[in-house]
Amino acid sequence: MAKSLLYRLFGLGKIPRVMVPLLEEEGVVLCDQGVRGSVTLRNFRSPGRICSYRKSAFAGSVVVTRLRFAAFAFAKPLVNLPLADEKLELLELAVPKKNQLLVRFDAGDFHQGWKGTVACRFSTELADRVLENLPPAKA
Repeated sequence: MAKSLLYRLFGLGKIPRVMVPLLEEEGVVLCDQGVRGSVTLRNFRSPGRICSYRKSAFAGSVVVTRLRFAAFAFAKPLVNLPLADEKLELLELAVPKKNQLLVRFDAGDFHQGWKGTVACRFSTELADRVLENLPPAKA
């Protein structure tokens, strides 16, 4: 897949520098940087922010290590969970379209005082492989 224009021109969408040593130490299994993506908020409330619907585009990255799943929008973490963390099961992970990774979750599950649904979409050729390398959801 073509990298985002912001990545090609300015390098936006790379893994944050402070995270690189940690991720390399854990052993990177999959990594895609400079991918196009979007975050959709529905019925969202957080301190100082309320919106019924909002969609924002970004350039970001997706990383799976032997111990962690992380996804970033620009340099901000959207998801950063150890594979052993029980909260990983709270994420809805899917590939709704070819080369598109969907990560959906209830904001209240991860931030106290937040409500609403957060849906992150990443355009990456590694979408299917990301799901294969994450632990299966428990029934």
